[in-house]
Amino acid sequence: MGGFPGGTAVSLVSVYDWPTVDGQAGGSPHLHTASTEGYVVTAGTGAVETLSGDGYERRDLARGTVLWFTPGTVHRLVNGSGDLQLVVVMQNAGIPEAGDAVFTFPDEVLADPDAYAAAATAPAAPGLTEAERGDATRTRRDLAVEGYLALRERVEKDGADAMRPLWDRAARIVADRTDTWRRLWADGPKAQADATGAHLDALARAEAAHLCDAHVGSAGDAVGKWGMCGRLETWDLRP
Repeated sequence: MGGFPGGTAVSLVSVYDWPTVDGQAGGSPHLHTASTEGYVVTAGTGAVETLSGDGYERRDLARGTVLWFTPGTVHRLVNGSGDLQLVVVMQNAGIPEAGDAVFTFPDEVLADPDAYAAAATAPAAPGLTEAERGDATRTRRDLAVEGYLALRERVEKDGADAMRPLWDRAARIVADRTDTWRRLWADGPKAQADATGAHLDALARAEAAHLCDAHVGSAGDAVGKWGMCGRLETWDLRP
């Protein structure tokens, strides 16, 4: 049985309504190093702030908004109405879960591998209660916002070139993870694309064997998690 279409992952995100130092509510600014991310807004209103090769941008979000951004784009979800909710579609299922995200912590944290790892993984520490995990997630968010606001100021002053130090550090942070990611990519998105190519070859010969293998897949119950941008409901969509 094949995995979810396109080798993608899907989650439902209820964006945090915790206030931040600049008076906005929302999640942890971060970027993905290998995967494109898409949003489909299902409820509430708010905004997404981004830092990319296009500089700083802010886009309003409301029910029905669909947008996406490529690797390297720093994104920060802002919960304007208090009930902002969206479906997130992630490219390369398994790779984001295996650590392709990098937080916008302050420079001194990004430059120290041990300090970065401690801050990034604090909510997952063993033995924490659910409330303690929430507190650790909020502390992590506040640290990411601190670094983000300083970075945004530099980008607004100096343009997209101010992003280069973060991009370089992000690549160094994840460099030793790519062997695992390559296996996940080969078994997921690449395998599905290769299967489509084989199906097209078969159909060109008027062969229908793959149609005889038709089936329906379904996910089990959703699992709740403390995510980077909000409370998550996720599903196991592996084949």
